[in-house]
Amino acid sequence: MTSELDIFVGNTTLIDEDVYRLWLDGYSVSDAVALRVRSGILEQTGATAAVLQSDTMDHYRTFHMLERLLHAPPKLLHQLIFQIPPSRQALLIERYYAFDEAFVREVLGKKLSKGTKKDLDDISTKTGITLKSCRRQFDNFKRVFKVVEEMRGSLVDNIQQHFLLSDRLARDYAAIVFFANNRFETGKKKLQYLSFGDFAFCAELMIQNWTLGAVGEAPTDPDSQVDDMDMDLDKEFLQDLKELKVLVADKDLLDLHKSLVCTALRGKLGVFSEMEANFKNLSRGLVNVAAKLTHNKDVRDLFVDLVEKFVEPCRSDHWPLSDVRLFLNQYSASVHSLDGFRHQALWDRYMGTLHGCLLRLYHD
Repeated sequence: MTSELDIFVGNTTLIDEDVYRLWLDGYSVSDAVALRVRSGILEQTGATAAVLQSDTMDHYRTFHMLERLLHAPPKLLHQLIFQIPPSRQALLIERYYAFDEAFVREVLGKKLSKGTKKDLDDISTKTGITLKSCRRQFDNFKRVFKVVEEMRGSLVDNIQQHFLLSDRLARDYAAIVFFANNRFETGKKKLQYLSFGDFAFCAELMIQNWTLGAVGEAPTDPDSQVDDMDMDLDKEFLQDLKELKVLVADKDLLDLHKSLVCTALRGKLGVFSEMEANFKNLSRGLVNVAAKLTHNKDVRDLFVDLVEKFVEPCRSDHWPLSDVRLFLNQYSASVHSLDGFRHQALWDRYMGTLHGCLLRLYHD
């Protein structure tokens, strides 16, 4: 008796995106097989359960071997063991470094250390994300942080160069690294309404305007260790912010500032009377936040302070977002008409960023 057998030989590594997703999500082989069966794949392909089990195990072995290369993505591009088309390589890298919104919100601003890693069991239970997936995401954050923390130049460019991520994902990682480095508080109850996207938006503004890299400053001391110019806030700038205190400490300046804003917004603001009555408190809140940023604790509490000093008072008076925008535009611009004020550039650098952040933090 003779049998005919068709054989196909190839050297391209096959990647099943659905199985890759299950592997990234931390499912065991048996759980992945069960989920694939539930999806109807046996009926669609005519395969047996044994073949599906074998296929899943084979994919998992491949992903496990690829993982060490994914830890340093340029190695994946230059290795010769796995024949993977460039488009597939990009997909493997991008999805490996993708993260869950629920997970990143739990660790954003925390130190990427063993102490935080011990909390992953609780985070897994709280978010419903498997512990294995939590560990992968945490290790990815930590790996990127370790690689770029000592590098000069653009944080986003460094991440893209060393991890080959898309522009959007690299910007997200830049925000995660920036928050971890500066330890911004994001976990307080009053901040829970904010998404990772809200914080990432603010991080990008701060990186662009409040860091040493933002103004292209280089250390004057050739032996200086200031290498992470996009990661650290500009300490000299934070010290100088104390000069803004005159805007609320000098009664004449405060009264004139209020007068200029009220004159410009009369008839244009739906909450004009509330703004007029609360102007001085709002202004003191915004200026005092600036004046306190010389202390590490106050830097960490920046978002807590902005919500307490500005967002909550406006929200309690039912300001629509359009009125918040009008107010901040005029509040920022009118300072340029205060003859007794001598720190216009400093004010613009501070309020330019704060203006954007406050609009993003304000959910009416």
